[in-house]
Amino acid sequence: MPEVPTQDRRPTPIVLDCDPGHDDAIALLLAVASRAIELRAVTTTFGNCSVGDATRNALRILTLAGATSVPVAKGASGSLAGTSELGNYVHGTSGLDGPELPEPAFAATDLTAVELIEQVLTVSAEPVTLVATGPITNVATVLQRGAVDLSKIGEIIFMGGSADRGNHTPTAEFNTYADPEALAVVLGCGLPVKMVGLNLTHQALATPKVVARMREMNHHVGRVAAEWMGFFGSSYRAIWEFDAPPVHDPCTVAALIRPELIQWRKCFVAVETAGEWTRGTTVVDLYDRYHRPANAEVAMTLDADAYWDLVLDAVDALGQAR
Repeated sequence: MPEVPTQDRRPTPIVLDCDPGHDDAIALLLAVASRAIELRAVTTTFGNCSVGDATRNALRILTLAGATSVPVAKGASGSLAGTSELGNYVHGTSGLDGPELPEPAFAATDLTAVELIEQVLTVSAEPVTLVATGPITNVATVLQRGAVDLSKIGEIIFMGGSADRGNHTPTAEFNTYADPEALAVVLGCGLPVKMVGLNLTHQALATPKVVARMREMNHHVGRVAAEWMGFFGSSYRAIWEFDAPPVHDPCTVAALIRPELIQWRKCFVAVETAGEWTRGTTVVDLYDRYHRPANAEVAMTLDADAYWDLVLDAVDALGQAR
């Protein structure tokens, strides 16, 4: 059954900054479905597709989930340096190729993503967690502007980087490659930061058994999720020779709902911004070789079975309620 917060645990308020994306889509469904999460806003960025497509995809996913009251704002169209690396080669032309989705039943706000994040932080009576599952440009811009009290940010948890190898390049994960300067801002901000990198998310594989459980759900949401995994899995087989696709982004949300699913390691993390061959690479000092203070918690191991039970129960509950 989906988790139920205890009386002593209030739902964690979050802003989900994303670039949907098949794995972002599952992360959005999990955030909507979980009673341990209060989804205050969704903001979008370039990444898996253009920011225009990412915004439309977010609106369609939230429409599918029946969460049309969640405000959505369009964000960065490129990195802090002005580049715009896209991941359409994985996610298709739209960024969310595969099954047909409903047209958006609501529109994005007139605010920019940065303005919406600042608004959420300003009006919140409690710290808000910023969850970033795409290039972290919007979050970095909020930090750089300093227009709101940054103590209102409880923590920043991002999907990106790796303590091992990369995927977009041999050493760099896509999100960090797309805007390493933005990640450098986040890693240097002094706030609590958690990194959920490829070394962790490659443990979150949508195996045939997982996809079958989605397909067997007696509702449209489950079947759509299964078709998403079918398209996503075909890309991973063709590009990286994976037998099953790693579903990266929901790991960030799962970490907030069920912290015990992930084992973390505090260490110093830097991101390469200038390397000829290594731009975007995260340098994760697991053994304190640089003797620098830890600036992040790095996700190391995942209880994959419990993770998938959490995700699939949430998707099923959401679909049953529709």
